[in-house]
Amino acid sequence: MTRISIVVPVLNEAGVVAAGLAALAEFRARGCELIVVDGASTDGTAEIARPFADRVLISDPGRARQMNAGAGSASGDILIFLHVDTRLPELAHERVRAGIETSGCVWGRFDANIEGAHPLLGLIATMMNWRSRLTGIATGDQAMFVTRAAFRAAGGFPAQPLMEDIALSKALKRLSPPLCLAERVTTSGRRWERHGIARTILFMWWLRLRYFFGASPALLARTYYGKDV
Repeated sequence: MTRISIVVPVLNEAGVVAAGLAALAEFRARGCELIVVDGASTDGTAEIARPFADRVLISDPGRARQMNAGAGSASGDILIFLHVDTRLPELAHERVRAGIETSGCVWGRFDANIEGAHPLLGLIATMMNWRSRLTGIATGDQAMFVTRAAFRAAGGFPAQPLMEDIALSKALKRLSPPLCLAERVTTSGRRWERHGIARTILFMWWLRLRYFFGASPALLARTYYGKDV
């Protein structure tokens, strides 16, 4: 049977990592491999994660770097890249496995819900899902998945500090269109609620527009994080 590896990059997530990984216990019980890649956290994230994962790796920080390290260590034929604050739907591994085997696609993503109290989060999720379907571009919040062979053929995540999911999507589109699963992952709305809904929408669209017109990921990351990364 095709094995699935779930790769979770983390950095200073001590407050949420236990709950996030505990939610994946059912997938481990059904044969999925769970690999956590810690970007040299300073708050004990790696130690908290160890009881919940098959393997915890330590790498230099950087989501692309961490996910590539996890993919390189994985034994699965299909890789799912998952944010620690994103929950997979029930039997997600079966939907991914069956979809890849029957669709002819070598990669894809789920639709997403955004969890939170603000009434606009549902609309934002719907817009994000439709944008993804129209453009064929997946983002990390949608739990991207890809066959190991296609991931290697695409060169993995590019070594850039931001927009790595968009860059990989563009490379994978040369191999096949994405499989867009209607089942929904549930991702945290903490970023939206912390910084404000309208401000976050405008800020993210501004960054993506700059990226589309050729701004360097390093420059965009400096704007996003407020420091060099």
